[in-house]
Amino acid sequence: MNTVLLEKVEKALNTIRPYLEADGGNVKVVEITDEMVLKLELTGTCSSCPMSTMTLKAGVEEAIKRDIPEIVKVEAINVAVA
Repeated sequence: MNTVLLEKVEKALNTIRPYLEADGGNVKVVEITDEMVLKLELTGTCSSCPMSTMTLKAGVEEAIKRDIPEIVKVEAINVAVA
């Protein structure tokens, strides 16, 4: 994985982590594909929360794309199905 890109992703995630942690959750980077898709694992309460899809799209993906426009998509490998 590209370490410079990974550092940028972690920096962007750190801007929203306090909000996730306040609800007992977090995110972990799994991989950044060659197609520039960021794959995350939702951890803690985020992994089972029915609102995790909204959190991923409205919070995490927005923060990532704002700071790192080369990322074209953010996916969670373990989003709870509502």
